[in-house]
Amino acid sequence: MSVRQNKFARRAQDRQQGKQLVARDAPPSVEEQLTRLEDDIRRLKVEFDIYFNGGTKRPPYDTKGRVETLIKRLGDERGFNFAQRYHYNSLVARYTAFRDLWRRTILEREEGRTHAPTRVNGASTAALAAINAGGPSVAFICADARADVPTIKSLYDVLVDAKRLCGEPTDNFTFSQFHRLVVAKTETLKERLGCDRVRFS
Repeated sequence: MSVRQNKFARRAQDRQQGKQLVARDAPPSVEEQLTRLEDDIRRLKVEFDIYFNGGTKRPPYDTKGRVETLIKRLGDERGFNFAQRYHYNSLVARYTAFRDLWRRTILEREEGRTHAPTRVNGASTAALAAINAGGPSVAFICADARADVPTIKSLYDVLVDAKRLCGEPTDNFTFSQFHRLVVAKTETLKERLGCDRVRFS
């Protein structure tokens, strides 16, 4: 009887150890979730472009719902550092601008207004309205522009999106040029004002 009990005990112990050895997927980090959100926004933009060009019959509302769910989930995140919070705000501002533009375009299609949008100084009125309604303003504090590449890159991405919405060319507007400009402006302002940080908005 004791031998049988020992056998059962060993089997139970082996099963318990096996469960402990099973690797569980770690929850995604904040950086991974931000990267996913950025990719999903880019994918959603492509899907809406395909829809507006007649490639699909229905707007990509499923993808849109997933993006908005992820935005809300990250909005409740309390573990952001400054760069991550800025990156998140930049992505939300970008998505809000796109969302307003898509909504206006869909409304025009439903009302039968399929003519080309009016342009003001090279920018479509729909794009200008989307930018003007595009969520919270973005600002960041820069102490070392040379080292804080992720923050500068996020600002660059937002600026490029705004230029594209306005119909401005971006081919010759590279990140390296923009980074050098921000570094130069930061150093000039710090020297002139005698401060160690500069706030850009």
